[in-house]
Amino acid sequence: MEYFIYLALGSFAGLVSGLFGVGGGTVIVPILLLSFAAQDIPSSVATHLAIATSLACIAVSSVSSIFTHYQKGAIDLGLIKFFVPGIIVGTLLGTSFFIVIEGMLLQLLLGGFLIIIGLQMMVYRTVAEPSTLPYPGWLASLGVVVGGMSALFGVGGGMFTTPLLTYSGVQIHRAIGVAAVGGFFIALTASIINGSRDLSSTILPDMVVGYIFIPAWIGIIITSMPFARLGAKLAHKANEQQLKQVFGGFLFVLGIWFVWRNTGSYLLLEVNS
Repeated sequence: MEYFIYLALGSFAGLVSGLFGVGGGTVIVPILLLSFAAQDIPSSVATHLAIATSLACIAVSSVSSIFTHYQKGAIDLGLIKFFVPGIIVGTLLGTSFFIVIEGMLLQLLLGGFLIIIGLQMMVYRTVAEPSTLPYPGWLASLGVVVGGMSALFGVGGGMFTTPLLTYSGVQIHRAIGVAAVGGFFIALTASIINGSRDLSSTILPDMVVGYIFIPAWIGIIITSMPFARLGAKLAHKANEQQLKQVFGGFLFVLGIWFVWRNTGSYLLLEVNS
């Protein structure tokens, strides 16, 4: 039954990615957590499994996005050559913190992250005209921050990169192209690290490579890519801003639920310890 859940999740994540222009990880991580809870996978490892598996999915699905942006001439190597090194450094830092943070605290942080992203989607407006372009040092620093936060929460980083670059004067289509490339390097770097961890002393479900849960990974990547293309087509027939506001509201409510669900448990754990 769970295999059908992963196929459906890939469809939904791909559709959301195409419709709203955000990485599928925003959907994959919380729904995988719900799926793992239903399978009685311990919360101490479920959050790490969900985040690592999400990033492994993005490492595959982002390739199609990058190729599409390349065809449209939106891959700006002048920006990428400064942004990507920062991304890799930030991802290395993020994965270092990821392994030592307790599962419940990680879910609390995830809830806060979803609340912020939901609010951003409800109120954010893109910058129509570029002004001055960002300095190389700013691009590298931005890459470190985006890479660290994305590796920690299992997302591709587009919801950080695109608005920050457009606020800095980068034209929207170029910003999205840079975000796509950055998402690939975040996901690839994190997946190599998370997939190579020696977890022989940790109780994990079958069919895992490090923290990557292979059945979920396969199911999600099978359906996410075709549905992302479908979502992109549907986006041109709908009011983009209204769609983003609706989805932002969904993420906001989901984030509140994660915070509420884990606050009591985490505080109780801290008291008992």
